[in-house]
Amino acid sequence: MPPKAVRLVPRATPGRAPAGGPGSGPLKKKPATPFAVKPIGAFYVFFVANLLAALYAPIQDCDETFNYWEPTHYLSHHYGLQTWEYSPVYAIRSWLYISLHALVGSFRRLLPFSTKVGEFYFIRYVLAFACALTQTQMFRVINNILNPRIALFFMMALIFSPGMFHASASFLPSSFTMYTTFLGMSMFMNWRGGLKTSQGIFCFAVGGILGWPFSMALCVPFLVEEAVFAFLSDKDAVIEAIMRGLRGVIAGILALAAEFLVSGFFYRKAVVVPFNIVFYNIFAGPGRGPDIYGTEPWHFYVRNLLLNFNIWFVLALAALPLFTVQKIFSKSQQASTVTGLRSIIFMSPFYLWLAIFSLQPHKEERFMYPVYPALALNAAMALHIILAAFGQTDPKTLVGKIPGRFKLLIVSMAIIGSVDVGVARIYGIYTAYSAPLKIYEPLESVGSSGDSVCLGKEWYRFPSSYHLPKNMHAKFIKSEFTGLLPGEFSEARTGFGLWSGAWLEPAGMNDQNIEDFGKYTDIRACNFLVDTYYPGSESTELEPHYILDMEHWEKVACAPFLDASRTHMLARTIWLPDLPFIPPKFRPTWGEHCLMKKKVKA
Repeated sequence: MPPKAVRLVPRATPGRAPAGGPGSGPLKKKPATPFAVKPIGAFYVFFVANLLAALYAPIQDCDETFNYWEPTHYLSHHYGLQTWEYSPVYAIRSWLYISLHALVGSFRRLLPFSTKVGEFYFIRYVLAFACALTQTQMFRVINNILNPRIALFFMMALIFSPGMFHASASFLPSSFTMYTTFLGMSMFMNWRGGLKTSQGIFCFAVGGILGWPFSMALCVPFLVEEAVFAFLSDKDAVIEAIMRGLRGVIAGILALAAEFLVSGFFYRKAVVVPFNIVFYNIFAGPGRGPDIYGTEPWHFYVRNLLLNFNIWFVLALAALPLFTVQKIFSKSQQASTVTGLRSIIFMSPFYLWLAIFSLQPHKEERFMYPVYPALALNAAMALHIILAAFGQTDPKTLVGKIPGRFKLLIVSMAIIGSVDVGVARIYGIYTAYSAPLKIYEPLESVGSSGDSVCLGKEWYRFPSSYHLPKNMHAKFIKSEFTGLLPGEFSEARTGFGLWSGAWLEPAGMNDQNIEDFGKYTDIRACNFLVDTYYPGSESTELEPHYILDMEHWEKVACAPFLDASRTHMLARTIWLPDLPFIPPKFRPTWGEHCLMKKKVKA
């Protein structure tokens, strides 16, 4: 006998609010289940997981440092590093997005024991809190309209995944749009109390306008659902759907107006930043656009998501095929056509996003952040379907002949194994790459105002100017890198306002990644230097082993750093204990990431 169909969503009348909407009478309280977790409990779990990420997650992408932490530092402390994207000539970054985070950091300065690095972590804590709120909202909706067991799996897919460890507290537009995806999907999915199309559109619009415009594509399946159900119903339903859509669009326009005013204030010209982002990424032309920063094969995201979500990614891919098989072979009539269509709509954002970005030549891990909510939902729904089929007890079926305890053992091993692998990768990432967040602390005692900290081949590992004492600047020295490095925001106070560097046109900026030698400082002007040494590596004229140059430099602080080029793939993928039973070839190989001080000659 085929497995019994699983009802994933409530019934509803096309174009109308489903049962539980206005005029439908009071909702009946669902009976308690062994899988039920209260939203407040889910919030605590999400927040603790995100807080650990805020405390320990390394900065994986130099874009986070130079395009977001540095401009925020400039607004708060009036100096910082500036990328070409913030030149008023190009203006493809939102100052409204930066300003909101600068306000959070400035609030921390009002509290006792304020330090710059304290501001850095306080902003991260607030991001972790905001992420937990949005996660809890989607968890609550899944719990109420789908199934408590699906909500539990959804939570597990998020809290134990290395992907969320990276994304939850990252200061990136892609993380921000992940938050708005949690909220937007929650609004579109929840028909109880009436359709919330306008709220859903607004959430995705805010994510697209303040964060990343392309994230608005994730709401397309829900808008298609709205249109289909409306046109299958009567004329009044069509009019109501149009009005809901218009209200959402108008709310989005208000968000765009706020972005236009704030970014216009800083750039000192009329600029629509979301349009500039789309134009640069799609219509920039030969020699420009994101492809100049590297391209990857179509399967890049498959490999990346396997690392960051392991079995949950496989389940997310399998969600729609499993649901289709269930619908084909099930003889149950519990789930209506509307229910089936809604389930497909819930699953489709993940496939849509993965397809779109797998076709783009330029790929980065953070481009997947906005779809993490949909990935976790798909995985949870797929696992729910599998367990429903696996739980059959009819002795006439093959599954029913398997002893219940053995089936429980198989399921438990798969889930616990996934959790173990996820946690091992999270801890491996921390131990391997967290050195840049650790070595700058001694500068508070050994550095002086006006000193410079120089960065050579390790420029892209610099965490932010928040990690330097007040009035200490980061500088670049020449290395083998031949692309365009960040400059510095002008500290002039010309004209009205305190942030003239935001609208003064910086020298040497271009959108073609062409090297500007004006960005370099002579090493003789460096008071401190940051470098990494890997035993056995070869030095070059532009990248000597500064750490071994004890005549000119002394170590101030060092921390272990993984030598990825000499470490086996297994040890790069997950954390492995440094114990005798681990074969030597699988053990990690370490270098050291050091802060050094120039020796003063007697």
